[in-house]
Amino acid sequence: MSVTKSFNKPLAVLFLAITVMMLPAGTALAGGGMVLKDDACIIEIDFYSAHFTAYQPHTRGNEQFCQQLPDLGETLFVLDYLHPSLKDVPVSLRIIHDVTGQGGYVKLKHVEEIEDIERHTVFYQPPVIRPDASFQVDFNLTAEGSFIGIVTAGHPSTDTIYTAVFPFEVGGPDYGFLLPVIFLLLAIAVVLLGRRFSARNTSVQQGTGS
Repeated sequence: MSVTKSFNKPLAVLFLAITVMMLPAGTALAGGGMVLKDDACIIEIDFYSAHFTAYQPHTRGNEQFCQQLPDLGETLFVLDYLHPSLKDVPVSLRIIHDVTGQGGYVKLKHVEEIEDIERHTVFYQPPVIRPDASFQVDFNLTAEGSFIGIVTAGHPSTDTIYTAVFPFEVGGPDYGFLLPVIFLLLAIAVVLLGRRFSARNTSVQQGTGS
């Protein structure tokens, strides 16, 4: 088997990995029950969905945030309902310190394993119906670190409660702007590796033929 053929498979895999990472935002997972779609943060609560936006009006004015909040202090979370039935059912929001150790990979099962969730709760909005299809809560963030938002929504005609969780960070640098640079460097590395292996294969074939 030639050097070129042996390199083709890993090269293809690496190209595929880079392609997946550079897919449009509409297919990128943000973590937990949060999904990025067309540069918007969407919370998916089973068959329900809502557009999520965070504001820090005292320090950042009307600037919008998703899962990286830069400052402490007054914070506003807004859920604009995308599913029409959400405005007819009670919705709640709980915010806890992330004690799961899962970070951006946290799932509902990890939250359910927390023995005393009240102990780690920093904010709780009991279930409330918002006929205007906009759920808004205003609270005060007093500590930096990792947090988990827990959203629940009822069913229109049964006692079923649906739950979604999403991680977010408070304080610290946001390195999101570096992602395009990282992807570009990976692509350059793949090209350079391909040229290096091609040149080595050519050298081997010339040596064999002489």
